[in-house]
Amino acid sequence: MESGVSFNFNNMKIINFADSKSVINQYVAELRDVHIQSDRNTFRHNLQRIGQMMAYEVSRTLDYSEKEVQTPLAMAKAYTHDDDIVLATVFRAGLPFHQGFLDVFDHAGNAFVSAYRYYMDEKHENVGIKVEYLAAPDLTDKTLIIVDPMLATGGSLQLAYEALCTKGIPKHLHLCCVIASELGVENILKMFKPFDNVTLWCAAIDPVLNENKYIVPGLGDAGDLAYGDKI
Repeated sequence: MESGVSFNFNNMKIINFADSKSVINQYVAELRDVHIQSDRNTFRHNLQRIGQMMAYEVSRTLDYSEKEVQTPLAMAKAYTHDDDIVLATVFRAGLPFHQGFLDVFDHAGNAFVSAYRYYMDEKHENVGIKVEYLAAPDLTDKTLIIVDPMLATGGSLQLAYEALCTKGIPKHLHLCCVIASELGVENILKMFKPFDNVTLWCAAIDPVLNENKYIVPGLGDAGDLAYGDKI
């Protein structure tokens, strides 16, 4: 694929846009920049723009067929995709990223999962993840695109996927994130090792998780930067 560097592991494809030259790198740099992060609107807008760009690249992998469209003057032919797409995201940081994908796949179905991390010890070293809410259409034989800006350990993405699968098993799965950790990628590879219909899309892959399970260098807490601090 010209737009990114791809690797095949155990039949699963990983695409890392940081290894190629595209405007996505500029948007990621601005997301990371502490001098720009204070502007929540810009932060949300950059998440949305990365979503739009990534959605276009995902669209190039779909199945297409020729169809006819009636214009005021004659019939026209067009190749459009045949995939029945559902976009899914994890509250709350995923919302602007999700909107970017929805700008491109504007006829897609939508699904939402509430998954949040919590610390199980006073040192904030042991992290748990809980799913509380799920809204989704039937996912049977759909092309499911799960968008979540941060892939740290992969735990929330795994729980989100398992929750979504209670609504049906998709035909194809695209996992889309802005920044992933190497450990998170490894965990996703283990989780989807038997599958040949899964692609992981990353705008950047960072090397380290700190003791609080935050990606380093990362960008901080995407939800707080997009919508404000929480208590």
